[in-house]
Amino acid sequence: MTQSQSQPTHLRRARLALACVSIAANALCGGGVFTFSLMSPALVDHLKLTQPQLTTIALAGMMGQYPFAAMIGKVVDKYGPWACSIFASCLFFTGFGLFANEIANTPDDIVLPSASSFHHLTVYFFIAGLGTAFSYFSSLFAACKNFPGFIGIASGTSITLFGLSPMFISILASRFFSHPDEGLDVTRFLRFLALFCGAVHLFGAFTLHIIPLPEDPPSAVLEDPEGSVHVDEQTALLQGKRNGAAEVETRIVAASPVKGGSAVDLAKDHYFWALAFVLFVILGSSEMVISNIGTIVLSLASQTSSAIMDPSTDVATATQVRFLSVANTLSRLVVGPLADFVSPIASHPPSDAQSIPRKRHVSRVAFLFFSILVLALTYSWMVLGVRSQVDLWALSIGAGVAYGSTFTILPSLVSSAWGIENLGRNFGILTYAPFLGTPAFSYFYAFNAASHSSDGAVCKGIECWSTTFSWYTAIAFAACGVTGYLWRSWRDQV
Repeated sequence: MTQSQSQPTHLRRARLALACVSIAANALCGGGVFTFSLMSPALVDHLKLTQPQLTTIALAGMMGQYPFAAMIGKVVDKYGPWACSIFASCLFFTGFGLFANEIANTPDDIVLPSASSFHHLTVYFFIAGLGTAFSYFSSLFAACKNFPGFIGIASGTSITLFGLSPMFISILASRFFSHPDEGLDVTRFLRFLALFCGAVHLFGAFTLHIIPLPEDPPSAVLEDPEGSVHVDEQTALLQGKRNGAAEVETRIVAASPVKGGSAVDLAKDHYFWALAFVLFVILGSSEMVISNIGTIVLSLASQTSSAIMDPSTDVATATQVRFLSVANTLSRLVVGPLADFVSPIASHPPSDAQSIPRKRHVSRVAFLFFSILVLALTYSWMVLGVRSQVDLWALSIGAGVAYGSTFTILPSLVSSAWGIENLGRNFGILTYAPFLGTPAFSYFYAFNAASHSSDGAVCKGIECWSTTFSWYTAIAFAACGVTGYLWRSWRDQV
């Protein structure tokens, strides 16, 4: 290698190193909206918000991630991850900053909740949720497109760090913004999030670029008895049935071929609707738990009114948030590599030959079945076994495992089923399942809790959610049946 060739190589490595730092920073700082449960006791005490109002604000942050997913994907494809990062910076600074100012400007002696404050907080948290979506896309696609030969590890790592974000932020909240006697200082915490997350993503605007490869990898050619099959980045990542451990059929097809590849054709595929229903249940109900774990903890606190701002309740809520985050993170770390090992798909490394996967042991739909089964058993435990705050660990861990496992397996599941050419679009369309599921499950919980409370106070006792989780259990077991149908239909291909 000549000196002139060496310098660009070193420059590319330096730029990649900066990009990796920025990917990690964006992912770790992108999940601020998932720590709403830490703030909810203070909002109840200071702003006198009711349970439906708290749920609405939390939903605004959660749902802000979904409506513009297709648009954000186009921004990434057309301009690059850096553009998403700068959008995220502006949105985080605006959303969290205005949220903090609204709380700071509310008098301490109000008796009834202010309708205008409630509406403002809902809008501000939606803005922060939209920033979360831009942040997620910036880190995920910067990782995938800068390391196309190791796309599984790249996407898995960025998703894992994103899953770790709530725990990272909750640790900062507990260590630097909480007082032993007064609990979390929400105003200072939110102002910190506005400045810190805004600065981190502004740094990403300068570093999250797709660094060109030294040269484009040639297309791989696989020989079979009927001729050659050309494999490139647009080929559906599916292998047919294997004749043995070392033999692979080279014909690559999609499990559910979509003629023309249009969104209309995708909507005609009944497998698509089956998968969408399963995601509606898994992701929608899991996000309900993530958004409302604080009030679920509060429902099992002391029956005295002072329990709302009891520091022990703050500690219990923070513990459940960390359980959720750790379970979410560990499931992403485990499920991604495990799925690649037991259910490999054809890879496209930057070399002259396509790598042939190892023997396939199980369908990737098995991991989706595992997720919904965990939720069904978890919700059953809520009905049959939970009687105190200590018992809630199973809910936090179960929801975290199901949520993290599903989002980890979903991209490869979608690409295996319908091909990689329209992966971004198909993935974005499927995210409308939790966009609808999250409010459905959340409001069912909120209004059921409100029906068991008096004078707009936060509901206390297991009756706040026992009926809710009984219905969730039945729906989760129904989704198990649908997932079993997909497993049977796709067992030889996905």
